[in-house]
Amino acid sequence: MESVADRSTLMDITGMDSSAPGISALHPLPYHQAVVDYLQQHESEVWTWASSQQVRAGHVEELRANLLRDTYRLEAAAHPQVHEALAHAMQALGISAPATLYQSGSQQMNACLMFVPGEIHVILQGPILERLSADELLALFGHELSHYLLWSSNQGAFHIADRILNDALSSTASTASQHETARRYYLHTELYADRGGAMVAGAVGPAISTLVKVETGITQADAAAYLRQAAEVDAKEAGATAATTHPENFIRARALELWWQQAEGLDNWLQGKLQGPLALDKLDLLGQKKLMQLTRGFCTHFLAERDLRTDAVINQVRALFPDWAAEEAPAALSEFDATHVDESVLGYLNAMMLDLALVDPDIRDAALLHCARTARALGSLEALQANLRRDARLGKRELDRLNKQLAKAVQA
Repeated sequence: MESVADRSTLMDITGMDSSAPGISALHPLPYHQAVVDYLQQHESEVWTWASSQQVRAGHVEELRANLLRDTYRLEAAAHPQVHEALAHAMQALGISAPATLYQSGSQQMNACLMFVPGEIHVILQGPILERLSADELLALFGHELSHYLLWSSNQGAFHIADRILNDALSSTASTASQHETARRYYLHTELYADRGGAMVAGAVGPAISTLVKVETGITQADAAAYLRQAAEVDAKEAGATAATTHPENFIRARALELWWQQAEGLDNWLQGKLQGPLALDKLDLLGQKKLMQLTRGFCTHFLAERDLRTDAVINQVRALFPDWAAEEAPAALSEFDATHVDESVLGYLNAMMLDLALVDPDIRDAALLHCARTARALGSLEALQANLRRDARLGKRELDRLNKQLAKAVQA
């Protein structure tokens, strides 16, 4: 199916899961809106260009022709039950558009939506109609139609963002942060669609069992048993997913169950599972912006000691932030704990402190002691010791003296 359309027009539901209350609860996830806001603000020309691009009639006709050539069209007269399920799902999600169903020749169970504004095209794969119950089929259609719903809402803003990210990935000039942003955007989109699947089915169970059946090919699946299994894995798995387009099934099942239950802390749980703490080697576009803000605030925090604000030090800060002022709000050290940043960011902050401490020889000793106090508060003192040996060229005698000064300052 990937030859029919690119990722922005063809969505696959491998690993689908669901569970959600009413239609009013189906909203884009915070990450979706944050990416849209970022692109509109920081890539306004690209956004304007992408917004102006219309689906070419010739391209749509080519897609239709490929579908008709490579699939079997499921007409309503011959397949009334599946069309009734689709109509029910469309009504539940408030979608009104002409719809066409297709069966592909693939033997692996799956389904996907080919996005065409104003039209519904859903392709079924493998023995999915034979394996899914009536409620599971509703969950399946709810998932696929939710992609259409997301991309059609807000004047198409979320589809424009998807298309911009997809186009960026196809460029030889694409950056690691663009790849990471696209990856996270896709993961959040699947969770949104999962919620729509459960909403249409009216329960979590059919969406979860559909997920298990599609993933494993099993004919019978116990949704409650899989949710227990997912909770068990979740309790043992630390860190964020490395999945590229669909989160692991246990994450999707847990995310759906927690959303259905309106569990407190859901957004924080999702942030931990889909994004994780800020890490230098996994920065998305939003993370780059966040790290810049944190760096600026950290400089203000570090230079709260007025004696360190010499001309040389201030010029060093303003080489990074020309409009920096000592009076602006400092970052709180709680923003740098393990739930927010990883060790790579703490190492980066250590290097930042050393740059400020070593730029003016007249305050070197006081500045290095302040570095040590700050690193101790951050939990990165041991790493700083290595920096002091390697970058500041401190010998054992100087390090011992600094550590004694730090111990005395802490005791005081």
